[in-house]
Amino acid sequence: MSATILTDKSTIAGDQADNCRERSFSELLGDLSNSLDAAIGEIRDINTNTKLLSLNARIEAARAGLAGAAFGVVAQEMQDLSAKTAQAADSLANQTKRVIEELVDVLGTKVRGTRLTDIALTNIDLIDRCLYERTCDVRWWATDQSVVDALANPTAEALRHASQRMGVILSAYTVYYDLVLCDLHGRVVANGRPHEYKSVGMSQAGETWFREAAASGSGDEFGFQTANRSPLVDGKLSLIYSCGVRQDGKADGKLLGVLGIVFNWEALAQTIMTSAPVAEEERAATRCVITDGDGTILADSWGKQLQERLSLPDLSSILAERKNFTTGDYRGQACCIAHAQAPGFETYSTGWHSLVIQPVD
Repeated sequence: MSATILTDKSTIAGDQADNCRERSFSELLGDLSNSLDAAIGEIRDINTNTKLLSLNARIEAARAGLAGAAFGVVAQEMQDLSAKTAQAADSLANQTKRVIEELVDVLGTKVRGTRLTDIALTNIDLIDRCLYERTCDVRWWATDQSVVDALANPTAEALRHASQRMGVILSAYTVYYDLVLCDLHGRVVANGRPHEYKSVGMSQAGETWFREAAASGSGDEFGFQTANRSPLVDGKLSLIYSCGVRQDGKADGKLLGVLGIVFNWEALAQTIMTSAPVAEEERAATRCVITDGDGTILADSWGKQLQERLSLPDLSSILAERKNFTTGDYRGQACCIAHAQAPGFETYSTGWHSLVIQPVD
């Protein structure tokens, strides 16, 4: 069975709709601001003409002497009204600017932040769901009769048969680089792709995946090693899941050795990171990452996985919440920083964090 990453079309469509709405809001705000500026400009033009008319009227009233006294009073009132109109226009201009700035802040921060946190959650949720299947695979294959027999009676024929059987599994499950079988001392005694990966004879006794499985209490438990460039597969970026192989394939049987499955982490993680549903014009500047609790980058749309730790102000406080966003400086640029913790699937969770970092225009 080959693994395929399925992306919900409704999610993409919804995100594209959000992008369209965001652009429409921006355009509407721009149109509103321009219209109000134009209206206020017209009021000021009219007010200027009114002032000139009032001034001329007062001059003519003065020339008319006593007969123009009443007209002079009207001219004065016109000038007073003009001054009040100017004040009102200035106040309206200031209020409009403030309200539009607040609307732009809501649009540029809250709407964007909510959208990006949803993307961050989708990214890590897809990963958790996929990796849950890996825990099921390793516990199942550790009970395969050929694997049990090869460790119970490690003859050349038994090991060859186990290798052949693991090769059959690999031909159906294309998400794995290799399957490796270790004895109780952590020495690789067989693998599924011996012509491609020369791991037989390697010691894995000190590796996390082997130690966790070797220390497990039953076949219902599994071991795990986080993203690493495994020597088992010539340094390719991998995750390794493991399970104890037990006598007669029983969950409570005597431990005979350990089965490790070497998962192609790059194919899953990098595909999700680079295919995150962000607008094409935003993609190059947007960074999508998966990190562990220490901020070590495990997957990265910028291709820096396992090469650096994520450097952000108050990273610990960001990672402390299940789903959140903030704005802050990232590499000298104001950015919206969205975050979601791994939600887990069924009984499994990576415990990792998903972040989407996007410059704020």
